[in-house]
Amino acid sequence: MADSTAVRREPLVLLAIAGVLLVVSGIGPVDRLTWVLEVAPVAIGIPLLLATRARWPLTILLYRLLFLHACILMLGGHYTYAQVPLGFWVQDWLDLSRNHYDRLGHFVQGFVPAILMREILWRASPLRGSYWLPFLVVCFSLAFSAFYEFIEWWGALIMGAAADAFLATQGDPWDTQWDMFLAMCGAITAIVLLSRAHDRQLEDLTGRRSGQARSIH
Repeated sequence: MADSTAVRREPLVLLAIAGVLLVVSGIGPVDRLTWVLEVAPVAIGIPLLLATRARWPLTILLYRLLFLHACILMLGGHYTYAQVPLGFWVQDWLDLSRNHYDRLGHFVQGFVPAILMREILWRASPLRGSYWLPFLVVCFSLAFSAFYEFIEWWGALIMGAAADAFLATQGDPWDTQWDMFLAMCGAITAIVLLSRAHDRQLEDLTGRRSGQARSIH
């Protein structure tokens, strides 16, 4: 019973921590405009998750992944992706030519949305158990990444040089292609590594909610 209660409370704890970290990340960021653009998904996602938690709760796996993604976005927003200290440490350690923190961000941009879309399609479409499910999840993740590149492009057109920190290309002419490729790799990796665990949690979640609905009626 204690373990079950802890699992039910964990999403609220993660959301509360994310809210605190969001505020902290906004204290003295390297570039205020970049911070706003990078953390916008977190600022939108937290109230959305709170509003839908009662009627459409997510698996604990997905809540944890969303929290991880939020942390990566907030860290990148605070420092700008090209200046995150963690990226510089890895750059020095592996003798790389650039700060690759943005590469991590785009890999996770495919990894986490893949599980989010997989959960939505598993629960709200006839694709549960279909071989089309992983294919469409990867397609969605790649489309989401491409749309995010559109946002970066539109930002550059509107803001000009002020958008350089948001773009974080670091002089790489193939940065857009790398971003989308890594998002696709992230989506495929998520499906390969997490599908079985995700299925178990989905079965448990939907079974528990069906039991609750029957007890109410």
